[in-house]
Amino acid sequence: MNRFTAAWLAREQDYVQTVNEAILPYNRARRTDETVAGGGGVPIFTSRYLPDGTARGTVLMIHGFTESGDKFAELIFSLLHHGLAVVTLDHRGHGRSWHPAGVDHPSTTHVDRFDDYVEDLRQVIERIVLPLPAPRMLFAHSMGGAIAARYLEEGGGVFDRAVLSSPMIAPNTGGIPPWVTGLICRAATLLGRGRRHVFVAHPYAGPEDFATSAASSAERFAWWDSVKAAHAEYQNACPSYGWTLESVKVTRTLLRPGAVERIRIPVRLYTAENDASVLPEPQRRFAARLPHGEQILVRGARHEIYRSPDAVMGPWWDGVLAFLLEACGSPEQTD
Repeated sequence: MNRFTAAWLAREQDYVQTVNEAILPYNRARRTDETVAGGGGVPIFTSRYLPDGTARGTVLMIHGFTESGDKFAELIFSLLHHGLAVVTLDHRGHGRSWHPAGVDHPSTTHVDRFDDYVEDLRQVIERIVLPLPAPRMLFAHSMGGAIAARYLEEGGGVFDRAVLSSPMIAPNTGGIPPWVTGLICRAATLLGRGRRHVFVAHPYAGPEDFATSAASSAERFAWWDSVKAAHAEYQNACPSYGWTLESVKVTRTLLRPGAVERIRIPVRLYTAENDASVLPEPQRRFAARLPHGEQILVRGARHEIYRSPDAVMGPWWDGVLAFLLEACGSPEQTD
């Protein structure tokens, strides 16, 4: 059986072997790593991937909470085969980027201000993305979607279109009203516990449980779970009180009057049907206010749509590719 679909996605059968033996070596041969000074001068790790031949455009991929740009390996492989250059970064506190001091456990994920992520992104765009071929496009997942939305609302005019996959317009706070969550986290921060993990979360303790994960493909889950278990730099797991406070504050910022309307490029927002990580209603309100946006429900998907079974992921990724390649102004080509 062919190991890949027509869109150069790996099939679930023998998925781990396909990624390790075919996708990662291919990507690595076309990859250049560079550290960029982010907000306040902290080092932000980036990777640049160039396709064979002349790139038809560039995609900046922005990962979510407790992730890394390396988690997008399968999608990067597909984009390269479609002639697109790709840039990824690890957010501060994640992967191989700068990690703040004073957290109570290496896997605790903390940020002082959500806008620090936005400033880091701005520096990566100026240093790494802008020198690459236009058109330039965004693909942003979860927390990365919130970061991308903030950047676009502030006038990020260098991009031609954006895909927001399960964006964190509002996090799911487990039934606790966001204002209550904010009060608890603000009090903890004032008491000097801002960099400690929230009491309802647990530090990384080894292989994770697929049943409670944000993935709906056991095979795609197994690959990254094994990578994460073997590499300490990927073992982000739990939010700090400070990060949680910033995450609930971002909703009001993203949805403030007039903000969404400043995003003038075409935006496609994908909502996962079975998402337990972010809330769907704020996504709907955000999408409804986009001047050139649409919201698409992905049935059968959990939060990480890009880790869905083939039957769900294939049609979703075909739609993403068509939307991105449309900006290139030429018929789709694959190598």
